Amino acid sequence: MRVPLTVEADWDERTRTTLDRLGRQNIFTTLAHHPDLLHRWLVFGRHVLAGSTLPARERELVILRTGWRCGSEYEFAQHRKLGEEAGLTRPEIDKVASDATDWPERDLVLLRATDQLVATHTMDDSLWAALCRDWTLQQAMDIVFAVGQYTLVSTALNTFQVALDEGLEGFPS
Repeated sequence: MRVPLTVEADWDERTRTTLDRLGRQNIFTTLAHHPDLLHRWLVFGRHVLAGSTLPARERELVILRTGWRCGSEYEFAQHRKLGEEAGLTRPEIDKVASDATDWPERDLVLLRATDQLVATHTMDDSLWAALCRDWTLQQAMDIVFAVGQYTLVSTALNTFQVALDEGLEGFPS
């Protein structure tokens, strides 16, 4: 771990309250080194995770694919459980971490959009048109911001070398 976890003695009252509410997962106790960043980042993260216009299953599909494409085992592991809670099956979650194309067309467009956004930080016109056939403009915007948010988080997790929380399962074998 490049950036060590903080411990309760390191936290001010606001950070302690936040970590008690969120759970003391490694991502949060790592980011607690920078309390202002942690608190400001959580506002946007809350929108992407709980306030966007995307259905939970599709949001988790995009997040899992972003984690895999960014090589962030921590991100992928955290969202395995959330993906299952959102309706993805274990075989689907494992398949996210592959180049399989045997998905329903609507899911395949989400995966291709995620892949292109991670790889090029943009989306070509034909893929944008395919995305907008099934999604409203606000939903398409939320897809772009979900990929951007989780690319950012994956970059931080990878750079800080944040270890998986106990009991989590990372990438499929």
